[in-house]
Amino acid sequence: MSSTARTRTRTCTRTRIRDFALCCAGALALTACGGGASEQTAGEKAKGYPVTVASCGKEAEVTAPPQRAVSLDQGSTEILLSLGLADRMVGTGTWTDPVLKNLEKDNAKVERLADRYPSLEKVLSKEPDFVSASFLYTVGKGGVADRAKFDELNVPVYVSPSDCAGKDNDGGGDGKRVKTLTMDTVYGEVRDLAKVFHVEKRGEKLIAGLKSRVTKATQDIDASDATLLYWFANSDAPYMAGCCGAPGIITRELGAKNVFDDTHEEWPQINWETVADRDPDVLVIGDLTRKSQSAESAAAKIKFLETNPATKNLTAVKKKRYVLLSGQAMNPTIRTVDGIEQVAAGLRKFGLVK
Repeated sequence: MSSTARTRTRTCTRTRIRDFALCCAGALALTACGGGASEQTAGEKAKGYPVTVASCGKEAEVTAPPQRAVSLDQGSTEILLSLGLADRMVGTGTWTDPVLKNLEKDNAKVERLADRYPSLEKVLSKEPDFVSASFLYTVGKGGVADRAKFDELNVPVYVSPSDCAGKDNDGGGDGKRVKTLTMDTVYGEVRDLAKVFHVEKRGEKLIAGLKSRVTKATQDIDASDATLLYWFANSDAPYMAGCCGAPGIITRELGAKNVFDDTHEEWPQINWETVADRDPDVLVIGDLTRKSQSAESAAAKIKFLETNPATKNLTAVKKKRYVLLSGQAMNPTIRTVDGIEQVAAGLRKFGLVK
């Protein structure tokens, strides 16, 4: 597609988005808004495009390099920033933690639309030409908006394969892993996004760096006698990691055992009496900065653990064997590598490595 043709197409699509956003200014109006594919201008394609990538059961087709991307989850945002794409991003949303230190400067250039889910109207006000998300829920009922809304506007939506490959999301909650997640799926997300933006070499460089860190962190480590429990959030009905999501990657890389590896649910809610029965050697706890549930921060979690009758006598609590991770390190993201490094360091510190 020629430069002039691409400009016409984008102008037409952006006009359509503006019209849609005005139509949907209120919640009642939103449900009544119609749509339809935006007008396309014929012409030769941009070099290397269109690019089509799998998007959790659908396909996202991008006809030209995105210039106004919106990333709706922190994991996706940090991949795009790590690929050096801040200048092609116009908004972010859904944060659990401060951004990675090395990305602070670039992140400051991109508007944060909301700490949690931005409204559809807010997203559309940025006239996006590409939307990415880490979780199906984010672009589904209860999140920002169903993918169909973006389809009506010809805005391609990419959802991370980590949330659907080998995973059943139909049963409610955070889904159930049918197959064990590996870092290869996370690397696949990096490759997909690099392909969409035509920065493939940057993607391979990022992946190589992550792989090198994993190799270094796991070299000569054997934690086969150590048992771990991962607590993400909530003290009333705590979310603990099942066998096969991002915490499973960490556990397997280090040769340790997750005390709840007998459940395939991503984040089952488990009572404290059951936790006491399993009595893990180490507690890996999420240190979140969001404020949507009880006991989000590590400090709040530790205070609860050390004062609650059901938990204060746990081996890990009495010996203060805590490893603190960001929420993103406990999700399937590039930060899962941080989790591998930090849990490995903790096991060595506690003398639980052979």
